[in-house]
Amino acid sequence: MAFSKGKENNNPLANLEVHGFSETHGIITTTMNELTGYRVVKVLGAVYGLTVQSRNIGADIGMALKSMVGGELRMFTTMLYRARNQAVERMIGECMQKGGNAIIALRFDTSELGGFAQVCAYGTACQVERIDG
Repeated sequence: MAFSKGKENNNPLANLEVHGFSETHGIITTTMNELTGYRVVKVLGAVYGLTVQSRNIGADIGMALKSMVGGELRMFTTMLYRARNQAVERMIGECMQKGGNAIIALRFDTSELGGFAQVCAYGTACQVERIDG
């Protein structure tokens, strides 16, 4: 079954999950191990998307001062959203290269490497088809 290509949107909330899964660039993604209403036709293997982001020195100083009084560090939050979205886009690209139209069991792994934020998105690329019912 062919899926239409989704619209690109830079809003981090643009692809909110609906009914347990979302669709980006025609690729369905879900954190679940199965897709309700779909059947897995072929498992294509693990796919990954990785990015490492750095902050600038000015942001580091500003965030250090902000952390003394408490509250959200918005520049860091924005950087992590950007890193997460970039990791997902790369994972989706790898799925498309393998010929998949869905990623199940989507997970994220994050870490800090000496002031750098690393985000890895990974899951299982599949070909799925809608179950007629």
